[in-house]
Amino acid sequence: MKLPFHIVQMLKAKSGSDLRLPSDCEFLSLDIQSKTGVRIGATTLKRLVGFAQDERTPHTSTLDAIARYLGYAHWEELMKIEDAGNSGFDSPDEEVRSADLPVNACIEITYLPDRLVRMQYLGNQRYKIIDSQNSKLQTDDEVEIQIFVLHHPLLVLNVWRNGESLGQFTAGNVSGLSSIAVI
Repeated sequence: MKLPFHIVQMLKAKSGSDLRLPSDCEFLSLDIQSKTGVRIGATTLKRLVGFAQDERTPHTSTLDAIARYLGYAHWEELMKIEDAGNSGFDSPDEEVRSADLPVNACIEITYLPDRLVRMQYLGNQRYKIIDSQNSKLQTDDEVEIQIFVLHHPLLVLNVWRNGESLGQFTAGNVSGLSSIAVI
């Protein structure tokens, strides 16, 4: 199981780590343990933030420790508050969730300084890049994206180029996405 995008963003903010490398999960593990008294293994955290492909559901105690680390009493409270809209990610005008798109939908995103990427939805959170201007993503790359959020960095869970996995990619680190359009 991968944690929802906004929870990963909260973990990044709380820990002060951008969680760009699998080894960053070792630091996160130590930080969670120092603040909650509960040890969550780095391997478990790698799975939860998307570095490892594994759909096992974590133990409730693991999710509760993450919630406590983020300032909530337990996981259900965190999910209840997030589901109620306190996260700021629930505005339909500012986000596009892959789960809500039909197969073959096209998405266009822009981010600073002058990046433009168009992609076609393949289903299962996967997209094929059909146009890329001034971005490190290339035409015909396939990417895995859970959600697009305006004014927030885009977290690409995995990039495949010529059938080879290149790992995670983050676009718009400084200013976030300037625009998101379903075209």
